[in-house]
Amino acid sequence: MLIFLLRRLVAGILLLFVISTITYVLLYFSSDGIAQNILGEFATPEQIALKQAELGLDQPLPVRYFEWLGGAITGDFGRSWFNSEPVVTALFNRLPVTLTIVLGALVIAAVLAALLGVAAAIKRGWIDRAVQLLSLAGDALPSFVVAIVLVTSLAIQAKIFPATGFVPFSDNPALWLMSIALPITALVFQLVAQAAQQFRSAIIDVRRRDFVRTLRSRGLPEREVVFKHVLRSAAPAALTILSLQFVGLLGGSVIIEQIFALPGVGPLAVLSTTQGDIPVVMGVVVYTVIMVILVNLVVDLVNGWLNPKVRVS
Repeated sequence: MLIFLLRRLVAGILLLFVISTITYVLLYFSSDGIAQNILGEFATPEQIALKQAELGLDQPLPVRYFEWLGGAITGDFGRSWFNSEPVVTALFNRLPVTLTIVLGALVIAAVLAALLGVAAAIKRGWIDRAVQLLSLAGDALPSFVVAIVLVTSLAIQAKIFPATGFVPFSDNPALWLMSIALPITALVFQLVAQAAQQFRSAIIDVRRRDFVRTLRSRGLPEREVVFKHVLRSAAPAALTILSLQFVGLLGGSVIIEQIFALPGVGPLAVLSTTQGDIPVVMGVVVYTVIMVILVNLVVDLVNGWLNPKVRVS
């Protein structure tokens, strides 16, 4: 198991290095005019040249990149070029909001998808048709459309939930739960619709295998066969699909945070990209990749625990 974990960690570090390098190179070739944007349209060429030198924009790509990399390795991503706020501070102030809705949606989607998938695979009646209809609806309706419907019906018209804003858990747990309910629901809808179909298909496939018929022939109750053996064998494939959808979940959270005016990483990423604030953009990219690596690592560990063949492979 230790070798399995080390392999995943090394692969994650290499992925982080490759993505950060490619992103920095692309940003380097699109950094023209950033000094002008910071100083304004009436800045003189001399002022622009001084600002470029101050930001290091006059240096060649290798020098700039290795200077950034050296700081990033020590946890220093620099400061924002537009408001001088440390990048780490900007991210840490916003990460709890994004992690709350993204990880909350992922956990809820996994539980609901497993329950719906088991019910659809075993009952094969109206529940099965309902799950397949839910899957089609999830594919057809993007999360931002669901968010708009939720905020219009439950926040603006019914006034059950707040339409915008975020309340920290430490301030008021009840209001915190109310503030994240609609954003998480918007993200869960599409995710659970797709994952439930994967659970259903995997469970149907496992129930047809010889070892399941052998377990039944030994007189084991059907409930024990399903929840102790079938679900354990079917979970790795469905969890892998769920982890792959986590990347899309992060992208969807950017739009969801904009709709509900949540102070998360999404609005920061949009603003910094629009402005050309390279230190902030790089910080967002690095932390996003780290989150993806950690979630996939957890899923790999769970799959390795459920299925020893995964550890061997």
